[in-house]
Amino acid sequence: MGFYLVQFLTGLASASSLFLTAAGLTLVFGVTRIVNFAHGTFYMLGAYFAWALVMALGTGPLGYWGALVLAALAVALLGVLVEVVLLRRIYGAPEIFQLATTFGLALVLADGVRFVFGPADRLGPRPPGLEGAVVLLGEPIPTYDLFLVAVGPLVLLLLWLLSRHTRLGILIRAAAEDREMAAALGVDERRLFTAVFALGAFLAGLGGALQLPRETLHLEMDLEVIAEVFVVTVMGGMGSVPGAFLAAVLIRELEAFGILLLPRITLVLAFLLLAAVLVVRPQGLLGEREGEVRADPRLLRPLTPMTAPTRFLVLLLLLALALLPLYAPPYALILTGDIAVFALYAASLHLLLAPAGLVSFGHAAYFGLGAYGAALAVQLGGFATLPALAAGLLLAAVGALLFGAVARRLAGVDFAMLSLAFAAILWGVAVQWDEVTGGDDGLLGIWPEAWLSAPAAWYGLTLLLVVAGLALLRLLVFAPFGLALRAVRDHPRRAATLGLHPERQRWAALVVAGALAGLAGALQTFAKGSVFPDVLAIPRSVEGLVAVLLGGLHQLGGPVVGAAAFVLLEDWAARLPWWRAVVGGTVLVVTVLMPEGLMGTLARLGRPLVRLAREGRR
Repeated sequence: MGFYLVQFLTGLASASSLFLTAAGLTLVFGVTRIVNFAHGTFYMLGAYFAWALVMALGTGPLGYWGALVLAALAVALLGVLVEVVLLRRIYGAPEIFQLATTFGLALVLADGVRFVFGPADRLGPRPPGLEGAVVLLGEPIPTYDLFLVAVGPLVLLLLWLLSRHTRLGILIRAAAEDREMAAALGVDERRLFTAVFALGAFLAGLGGALQLPRETLHLEMDLEVIAEVFVVTVMGGMGSVPGAFLAAVLIRELEAFGILLLPRITLVLAFLLLAAVLVVRPQGLLGEREGEVRADPRLLRPLTPMTAPTRFLVLLLLLALALLPLYAPPYALILTGDIAVFALYAASLHLLLAPAGLVSFGHAAYFGLGAYGAALAVQLGGFATLPALAAGLLLAAVGALLFGAVARRLAGVDFAMLSLAFAAILWGVAVQWDEVTGGDDGLLGIWPEAWLSAPAAWYGLTLLLVVAGLALLRLLVFAPFGLALRAVRDHPRRAATLGLHPERQRWAALVVAGALAGLAGALQTFAKGSVFPDVLAIPRSVEGLVAVLLGGLHQLGGPVVGAAAFVLLEDWAARLPWWRAVVGGTVLVVTVLMPEGLMGTLARLGRPLVRLAREGRR
C-alpha cells in the first residue's frame, strides 16, 4: 500500500511542475491566441538562470530560494521584451505564422543558452531544508516531492484569486471571452497582452527553476517539455487553467502507474490520452465548444495557374535539373536531391494548409511512416527499391486514412493538436519498439540496389518521382476535386447545401497529402541509407511549415522555393558554430517582415516593373 501511495504522490509532484509551465501557455493562448512554440525555451531558461543565480548567491536558504524567484522574474522580463519587440507584430496572424515565428525564436534563444552556458549538462544543488526523505507507510519519498505536491494547488489557487478578485484577472477573463468587445469597452490590449505574456513567461520560468534539484539541465529541455505542455493545454481546454491542472494530474498519474503495468508505452501515454479526449470532447476537458470553425480569411486567397512565361521558365529549370549530372559534382546531386525530397514533403503539407484550410502540426507522421515503411520493406520483406518506395507510400496513405477517420470532424486548433498527438504517438512507438524499428539506434544499411546506387542514377529517379508528385498536386488543385476542396474550406455549410461532403473532401485531401509525404520519407531513407525516430519528431513537422511560409503560402510554387531556401540555408549554416540562431533569425525575418514569403515578396516587388513595361508598350 505504501508503494502505491508514494507512486501517487510522485505523480502529483511531477504534475505540479508540468502544470506551472502549461498554465503559462494556457493564459497566453487564452488572451492573445498565440501558439507559442518558444514557451518550452522559457522553461529551459528558468532552469539555467536558477542554476547560475544559485552558483552566484550561494546554496543557503536565502540564496537558493531567492535565486529561483529571481530566475522566474528574469524570464518574465525577457518575455516582456519578446512580446513588445516581436509578438506584437503577429497578433491575429494565422496559427501557422505564429508557430513558425516562435519556432524561429526558440532556435535563436536555444543557441543563446548554448553560447552563455556551454554545451555541457549541469547538475543543480539540493534545496536547503528539503534534502531528506519522509517515510510514508514504510516507503520513503523525497521531501522536495511533497513540497512540489503542495506548489501546484497553491499556484492554481493564486491564479483563481487573481482572476476573480483583481482588475487584471477580470480583464484577462474579459479578453479571453471576447477580445473585440473588451477592446470596444476601452481595455488597452497592448498593456494587457504584455502583462499576460509576462505572467505566462514567469510561470514557465518558475516551472523550470523548480526542476533544478530533480532534473539534469541540458540543451534539449525545451523540446522535451513543449510537447507535453501542448498536450496539457489542449487536453484541459484552450484557455482553461483548471483544465490544465486536471490534465497535468491525469497525465502524470497515468505515467506513474502505467510504467508499472506497461513500461514500454509510457512515452506515448500522454498523447494517447489527448487523442481519446479530443475524439470525445474536441474542446478539451473543461474547455468551451466554439461555433463553426472556418479557415482563417487570410488563408483564402485564390491559387492561380501558371502564366505562359512562368511555364517556360519552369521547363527550362526542369531541363537544367535533368542535365545536372552531366556538369555537377556528386555533392551537388546529393544536395539537389535533398531539396527535391523536402520540396515534395512541403508541397504535400501545402495541400492541407491552403486548398483544404487544415493546419497540421504533425505532418511528420506521414513522412516518418513512409521512411519506416520503405526501410522495413527492405529489411523484413526483402523488397527491391521501387517496391519498397511503394510500400512506404502505401503505409503513409493508410496512416492518413486511419487518422482521417478519427479527425475528419475536427478543424482549426483541435485538428492541429490532434495531428501533433498522432505524430508523437508514432514517434514513441519508433523509439520503444526496438525489435522492429531499432529504437534510438534506427535502421541502417537501407541502400538502393546496384543499378540505382550511382549518385546520378538515384538523383534521376528522385527527380522523376518528385516532379510526378508535384505535377499531381498541381493537377488536383485545379481539378474539380480542388475546386470542391476550396469551396469546403471557404464555407463548409454552404458547400454542404450544394451537395458536397466537407468531411469526405478533407479526408481525401489528407490521404493524398499523407501518401506523397510518405513517398518523400521513403526517398530520404534510401538517400541516407538509414532512418531514425527523429523523422517523426516535432521539429520535422515545424520544418515543413517553415518551408511553406518561407516560399509563400498563397503560391503553388511557394513550397518548392521555400524548401530550396531552407535546405540551402541549413547546409550553409551547418558549417557555422551558431547555425540554429542563423536559421531561426532567417525564419523570424521572413515570417515577420515578409509574411507573403519569398515568392509573394518577389511578385509584389515585380508588379510595378510589369506595369511600367505595359505602359511603355502603349
